[in-house]
Amino acid sequence: MNLDLTDLQALDIWRRAIVASVRADAPDLSARQMSVLLTVYLTTPPHTVRGLADDLKVTKPVITRAVDRLSELGMLRRKTDPDDRRSVLLQRTVKGSVFLREYGELIVAAARRATEGDASGLPQKY
Repeated sequence: MNLDLTDLQALDIWRRAIVASVRADAPDLSARQMSVLLTVYLTTPPHTVRGLADDLKVTKPVITRAVDRLSELGMLRRKTDPDDRRSVLLQRTVKGSVFLREYGELIVAAARRATEGDASGLPQKY
């Protein structure tokens, strides 16, 4: 993979993906929620609130609030650790997997539109 992007080109791809996400009426996740979700889905489990707080260099309450929202949306699930009942594991869900797969597709489409000179910021199906 060879990506020679300027900072403004990268930001424009991000903008295009966000615009497409808003227009597709996808869940509106904060940057913290998205970082938690991506970390759980793209890094090796197991995942705990304490572990995510350490990885992301934020406090446990920050992670707990993000996990609360992601759980409400059905994108993450809490499960008691069978080896240590005091610990809670965070698990992936099908709904979260589908959301991230579709978001990834929005990013790819945004990058393609940027290289083709389309200023709309939307995939062609819109």
